[in-house]
Amino acid sequence: MRAIRSSAKHLLLISAVSWAGMATAVEVVFTPVAPNVYAYVGDTEGRTYENEALNANFGLVVTPQGALLIDSGASFQGAQHIAAAAKKVTSQPIKWVINTGGQDHRWLGNGYFQAQGAQTLAHANAQADMVARGPQHLRANALVLKEKMNGTEVVLPQRWLHEPDTVLDLAGTQVHVVHRGGGHTPGDSMVWLPQTGVVFTGDVVYVDRILGLHAVSKTKNWLQSFEALEALKPRVLVPGHGRVTTLAQAQRDTGVLLKTLRAKMGEAVEQGTDIGVAVRSFDAAPFQHLKHVEVWLPQLANRTYLEMEQE
Repeated sequence: MRAIRSSAKHLLLISAVSWAGMATAVEVVFTPVAPNVYAYVGDTEGRTYENEALNANFGLVVTPQGALLIDSGASFQGAQHIAAAAKKVTSQPIKWVINTGGQDHRWLGNGYFQAQGAQTLAHANAQADMVARGPQHLRANALVLKEKMNGTEVVLPQRWLHEPDTVLDLAGTQVHVVHRGGGHTPGDSMVWLPQTGVVFTGDVVYVDRILGLHAVSKTKNWLQSFEALEALKPRVLVPGHGRVTTLAQAQRDTGVLLKTLRAKMGEAVEQGTDIGVAVRSFDAAPFQHLKHVEVWLPQLANRTYLEMEQE
């Protein structure tokens, strides 16, 4: 009788742990933005145990012969959540995965999708960044995601694209991969769907929250990427972070900020203004509507000053 009670308690404990794991699992839901084109809009906060570092936007394009996934998530388990969400909107298997850059949530789920038979692709300018920072991403995410990083490995894309514009024909669906030297990361690319007028910008565009600059970021290249986006004149824009939107909002939240940073910090460098003075005098008022502006904007100004000092 005591053994039965012990077994019952053990089963209840397992059930409770399983339920707790389900309760803290991120919910990935793909919503339509055009015929056969879907987007998941991730958390605009930082990486957390609850959001599984899926704090970015992802895309799904359904063709008669398979589905294209835009970005694979930050972990093996995160990729499983993305795959499960895709199955709720299409019976087509994910056959292709495009990584739009070298940030962790753009590609660390590659291992799962390659194991399922998908082909993974990215621009060749992402390769060195992925190799260099991949292990760092694993270590950093493990501190936040803990056991949810189990099974995640650095798995590079299988196919590297080398042209500024690569046109793919995926079962009759035209997919243009547009690359102008990156920006947020060296490999940043956009996925343009001319037949529907939808563009997935990856980290070329942030809306609602302020963009991020890292040691590998280059604002000069970023503006070139943004100008290529403007030339597309998309009908629907799915940014790397923030709500599905329009080109006009992308210009307000990303384009204007990049141009202002480069104009003000470039002027400061040219005039020999001390970096501390230049950063403190940067006018944040036009960007107060962006989340995290108080924390990040001084850092953006600092990094832009240092970048332009080297140009």
